[in-house]
Amino acid sequence: MDSKGLVLAAGEGSRLRPFTFSRPKHLIPLLGKPMIRYAIDDLVSAGVRDIGVVVGYFGDLIKEALGDGSSFDARLAYIVQGKRLGIAHAIHLAIERGFIDKPFVVYLGDNILSHDIEKHLKRFVESDSDVYILLSRVKDPSRFGVAVVRDGRVVRLVEKPKEFVSDLAVVGVYFFRDPDLVEKAFKTLKPSWRGEYEVTELIQWFIDNGHRVDYSIVSGWWKDVGTYEGLLEALYLLLDDAVERVEGEVRGEIVGRVIVESGAVVEGKVYGPAYIGKNVYVGRNAVVEHFSSIEQGSKMLSGSLTRSLVLDNALIDINGLRLVDSVIGSNTVIKSSRELRGEARVVVSDYSQVYL
Repeated sequence: MDSKGLVLAAGEGSRLRPFTFSRPKHLIPLLGKPMIRYAIDDLVSAGVRDIGVVVGYFGDLIKEALGDGSSFDARLAYIVQGKRLGIAHAIHLAIERGFIDKPFVVYLGDNILSHDIEKHLKRFVESDSDVYILLSRVKDPSRFGVAVVRDGRVVRLVEKPKEFVSDLAVVGVYFFRDPDLVEKAFKTLKPSWRGEYEVTELIQWFIDNGHRVDYSIVSGWWKDVGTYEGLLEALYLLLDDAVERVEGEVRGEIVGRVIVESGAVVEGKVYGPAYIGKNVYVGRNAVVEHFSSIEQGSKMLSGSLTRSLVLDNALIDINGLRLVDSVIGSNTVIKSSRELRGEARVVVSDYSQVYL
């Protein structure tokens, strides 16, 4: 079955401020790739190449970064969602504007899955489902839309339940067969207390009206990247799956699974799993420890780093200080003019200057 994809990237990323004051969260790089590319690449690897990208906040930056998609084997179209009125509204816009005209997959642009969606798409295609959703067991269901399942079928969806009804969170990937039915469902919706048209209510219409809603429980991890903690957790999980690759120059020492991109120079020590991006410089007095990523063009002259993300073109020169669980914005400078020891946790946005 020929399907289209719809990647949603219109949100403001308010929980990731101040980083999102200067860019949409979907363009924050993880292991050398903007976050949104993980969703797009997953769709492409599943054979879905016609992909609509719903943009709003900083939409021009997303268009500039992704272009027409030809460089990564996709054909991209852009749908502008002027007001952020929710996932169901974004789907409605894509249908109304003529992009969605056949079965389609909706993929939230800030979701990263450890296993690709190809097998789930295959199950959807081979089933008689009108809607097919992915579920994942979570510890805190109150943060998610959750599904109540009975006898192998989805019987109810609840958005961010205040009391426990299920620990099966709805993953941000949805499969729909008939755009006309989706439009029929959308026309019955009213905005929720958040002022949004909820996708859970859209799917609930299918359940209430006797249409078939099936599901899979995803194996492996799934990350909804909405906070600093979520950003770092996504980084740790991606690094956990990383395969060693050295294309840059190593004059110092690397131990374990380390990716060193082309143009990078490592004169200090790097302990994997870790990522050293294109044209990154790691000085002889610097140590990059486990679960850290230094993105393109950054320089780490001294100090050490663990479980941290350094965005592009930053400069770190901190002598004996060790940064832990930190996020350093792009084009940011962190310098120490004196000999500091011990650990620090730093979350600093883009274009900042910190002198210790």
